[in-house]
Amino acid sequence: MKILLAEDDNDMRRFLVKALEKAGYAVQSYDNGASAYERLREEPFSLLLTDIVMPEMDGIELARRATELDPDLKVMFITGFAAVALNPESNAPKNATVLSKPFHLRDLVNEVEKILQAA
Repeated sequence: MKILLAEDDNDMRRFLVKALEKAGYAVQSYDNGASAYERLREEPFSLLLTDIVMPEMDGIELARRATELDPDLKVMFITGFAAVALNPESNAPKNATVLSKPFHLRDLVNEVEKILQAA
Protein backbone atom coordinates (compact mmCIF):
# COMPACT_ATOMS: atom_id res chain seq x y z
CA MET A 1 0.00 0.00 0.00
CA LYS A 2 1.53 3.28 -1.09
CA ILE A 3 0.67 6.56 0.56
CA LEU A 4 1.34 10.01 -0.86
CA LEU A 5 1.73 12.61 1.89
CA ALA A 6 1.50 16.36 1.24
CA GLU A 7 2.30 18.47 4.32
CA ASP A 8 4.15 21.79 4.30
CA ASP A 9 5.27 21.62 7.96
CA ASN A 10 8.65 19.84 7.90
CA ASP A 11 8.51 18.49 11.45
CA MET A 12 4.95 17.26 11.04
CA ARG A 13 5.82 15.65 7.70
CA ARG A 14 8.81 13.75 9.14
CA PHE A 15 6.72 12.71 12.13
CA LEU A 16 3.92 11.33 9.92
CA VAL A 17 6.29 9.54 7.53
CA LYS A 18 8.02 7.82 10.44
CA ALA A 19 4.73 6.69 12.00
CA LEU A 20 3.31 5.38 8.72
CA GLU A 21 6.50 3.58 7.71
CA LYS A 22 6.65 1.98 11.16
CA ALA A 23 3.10 0.73 10.52
CA GLY A 24 4.34 -0.91 7.31
CA TYR A 25 3.33 1.57 4.62
CA ALA A 26 5.45 2.90 1.77
CA VAL A 27 5.28 6.70 1.95
CA GLN A 28 6.32 9.38 -0.55
CA SER A 29 6.16 12.86 0.97
CA TYR A 30 6.08 16.37 -0.46
CA ASP A 31 6.00 19.82 1.10
CA ASN A 32 3.45 21.30 -1.32
CA GLY A 33 0.43 20.27 -3.35
CA ALA A 34 1.94 21.02 -6.76
CA SER A 35 4.86 18.58 -6.30
CA ALA A 36 2.55 15.95 -4.83
CA TYR A 37 0.23 16.28 -7.83
CA GLU A 38 3.12 15.82 -10.27
CA ARG A 39 4.05 12.60 -8.44
CA LEU A 40 0.46 11.34 -8.60
CA ARG A 41 0.56 11.76 -12.36
CA GLU A 42 3.56 9.41 -12.55
CA GLU A 43 2.28 6.44 -10.55
CA PRO A 44 -0.79 5.24 -8.66
CA PHE A 45 -1.12 5.47 -4.88
CA SER A 46 -3.62 3.85 -2.50
CA LEU A 47 -4.11 6.93 -0.34
CA LEU A 48 -3.54 10.67 -0.54
CA LEU A 49 -2.90 12.09 2.92
CA THR A 50 -2.85 15.87 2.69
CA ASP A 51 -2.83 19.00 4.77
CA ILE A 52 -5.37 21.55 3.57
CA VAL A 53 -3.49 24.83 3.96
CA MET A 54 -0.33 24.66 1.83
CA PRO A 55 1.57 26.92 -0.58
CA GLU A 56 1.27 26.59 -4.39
CA MET A 57 -1.75 24.25 -4.37
CA ASP A 58 -3.91 23.66 -1.31
CA GLY A 59 -4.99 20.22 -0.19
CA ILE A 60 -8.55 20.52 -1.47
CA GLU A 61 -7.41 21.46 -4.96
CA LEU A 62 -4.83 18.66 -4.83
CA ALA A 63 -7.46 16.12 -3.75
CA ARG A 64 -9.92 17.29 -6.41
CA ARG A 65 -7.34 16.96 -9.19
CA ALA A 66 -5.98 13.71 -7.80
CA THR A 67 -9.40 12.04 -7.79
CA GLU A 68 -9.95 13.23 -11.37
CA LEU A 69 -6.77 11.34 -12.29
CA ASP A 70 -7.71 8.29 -10.21
CA PRO A 71 -11.34 8.06 -9.08
CA ASP A 72 -10.47 5.12 -6.79
CA LEU A 73 -7.86 7.07 -4.83
CA LYS A 74 -8.72 7.35 -1.13
CA VAL A 75 -8.29 10.81 0.39
CA MET A 76 -7.65 11.88 3.97
CA PHE A 77 -7.24 15.50 5.05
CA ILE A 78 -5.17 16.35 8.10
CA THR A 79 -5.98 19.83 9.25
CA GLY A 80 -6.52 22.28 12.03
CA PHE A 81 -9.41 23.64 9.92
CA ALA A 82 -11.87 20.74 9.70
CA ALA A 83 -14.80 23.07 8.99
CA VAL A 84 -13.07 24.24 5.81
CA ALA A 85 -12.73 20.69 4.51
CA LEU A 86 -16.34 19.88 5.26
CA ASN A 87 -17.71 23.01 3.61
CA PRO A 88 -19.82 21.82 0.64
CA GLU A 89 -18.56 24.71 -1.50
CA SER A 90 -14.96 23.52 -1.11
CA ASN A 91 -15.28 20.88 -3.88
CA ALA A 92 -13.43 18.42 -1.66
CA PRO A 93 -13.99 14.79 -2.72
CA LYS A 94 -17.24 13.64 -1.13
CA ASN A 95 -15.86 10.51 0.49
CA ALA A 96 -12.75 12.12 1.97
CA THR A 97 -11.93 11.53 5.63
CA VAL A 98 -10.90 14.44 7.84
CA LEU A 99 -8.53 14.06 10.79
CA SER A 100 -8.28 17.23 12.89
CA LYS A 101 -4.99 18.40 14.35
CA PRO A 102 -3.79 17.82 16.95
CA PHE A 103 -4.16 14.05 16.78
CA HIS A 104 -2.33 11.08 18.23
CA LEU A 105 -0.21 9.09 15.78
CA ARG A 106 -2.07 5.93 16.78
CA ASP A 107 -5.31 7.59 15.66
CA LEU A 108 -3.74 8.46 12.32
CA VAL A 109 -2.51 4.91 11.73
CA ASN A 110 -5.90 3.48 12.78
CA GLU A 111 -7.75 5.78 10.37
CA VAL A 112 -5.35 4.95 7.53
CA GLU A 113 -5.81 1.21 8.16
CA LYS A 114 -9.60 1.62 8.20
CA ILE A 115 -9.61 3.53 4.91
CA LEU A 116 -7.27 1.13 3.14
CA GLN A 117 -9.11 -1.97 4.35
CA ALA A 118 -12.33 -0.57 2.94
CA ALA A 119 -10.66 -0.41 -0.50
